[in-house]
Amino acid sequence: MTSVEIKAYLNKPLFEAVQKVSNELKLEAFIVGGFVRDLILDRPSKDLDIVVSERGIEFAKALSKKLDGTKVNIFERFGTAQFVADGLDIEIVGARKESYRYDSRNPMVENGTLHEDRSRRDFTINALSISLNDKDYGEIIDPFGGLNHIEKKLLVTPLDPVITYSDDPLRMMRAIRFATQLGFRIEDQSLKAIETQRDRIRIVSQERITDELNKIIASSKPSLGFKLLFNTGLLHIIFPKMVELYGVEHRNGVSHKDNFYHTLQVLDNVADRSSDLWLRWSAILHDIAKPDTKRFDKVHGWTFHGHEDRGARMVPKLFRTLKLPQDHKMRFVQKMVKLHLRPIALSNDKVSDSGVRRLVFDAGDDLENLMILCESDITSKNELKVKRFLNNFEKVRSKCIEVEEKDRLRNWEPPIGGAEIMNIFGLNPGREVGVLKTAIRESILEGEIDNNYDDAYQLLLRKADEINLKPLKRD
Repeated sequence: MTSVEIKAYLNKPLFEAVQKVSNELKLEAFIVGGFVRDLILDRPSKDLDIVVSERGIEFAKALSKKLDGTKVNIFERFGTAQFVADGLDIEIVGARKESYRYDSRNPMVENGTLHEDRSRRDFTINALSISLNDKDYGEIIDPFGGLNHIEKKLLVTPLDPVITYSDDPLRMMRAIRFATQLGFRIEDQSLKAIETQRDRIRIVSQERITDELNKIIASSKPSLGFKLLFNTGLLHIIFPKMVELYGVEHRNGVSHKDNFYHTLQVLDNVADRSSDLWLRWSAILHDIAKPDTKRFDKVHGWTFHGHEDRGARMVPKLFRTLKLPQDHKMRFVQKMVKLHLRPIALSNDKVSDSGVRRLVFDAGDDLENLMILCESDITSKNELKVKRFLNNFEKVRSKCIEVEEKDRLRNWEPPIGGAEIMNIFGLNPGREVGVLKTAIRESILEGEIDNNYDDAYQLLLRKADEINLKPLKRD
């Protein structure tokens, strides 16, 4: 967005009200930070920060009256005020300066000058501001060359990057996040500072680290961020289990692929197909147990038998460690990891009805997401091989649709459940009930009987007779 377009954008009641209040209180007011950056880059932004030369809370209260009493949330301790207006989440604060203790990223804040306020910003592109004052309304203030860095697509810290990252180590994650989201390059000295200061990330809470990690994963090409995290050594600290995927081992002239870079390709492939954060996490974790299950066999070479089951069992602990949700999102990722080989196995052979029934039953409403993950898992450089696999996946998809329409297995419950079995045979909960339930389910999935009550009941009687159970006589 050009300077002319920015001035036209500011022709709104909200900004005109800020201008009037700054005149009345004889204070200077500026839009600062990411909102300015995103305006210039023509990116959407919902968070608007306004810095005033001093007395931020007084300014916010006066602005509230100008905006017909818009409710303002005051945080006296931090000297900030927040409210919502014009579809924006707005924060107002007086100019501040910060100082840090070595053992904490939480700064000691005190009143400062506007220059000191801009100096404390993490990157020059976030130190830009737009004046809302009469003398230069709509003008961009650029004290550290941020406009030039935007043009060059370069991330630079306003001050010495070693000090910037040591003071607030989360800025290292933010640098990599911005580089990934914006397609910018981290300036060489700044990138080197991340490497030297990486151990400082240990004082940052896991919640804040994971929040930045999720933003990297949600970007259009998340592999860019993970490569930066890996190359700087940050990934080794914040997600060591993923680093274990890295590397190729050779034995007897046989090697396996680098599962770290394979995972990143799968992640990018999923990102091309879906914006679902948890499906992207499924891509990250789908092969996470390969280092633990890797074996070399003279006949078959390198194998990773059972990595899908072991990986699924690892998901809850990894989610707890990373402070990710322990709810249906975790269970979804666990399911995807456990099932990710199933469609591939079906695509390698003639697609059988029983295999497809089990796939539809086990995947339920997540079948389409599972197919996206499996298609993304084909990362061969052999285009003919990729095309053949994808064509076979289409056959699996078609068969799934056919079986689902015929057998209605998605989110399916067998025609006769445990409570009815106990009632028919006068049983208490126990092994026999489980055996009979499993027999009904397996017979339907294998296509031995149709998915209806009468067939299931007749099978139930036969299986019960085999274990010497008789139905109760009814009056």
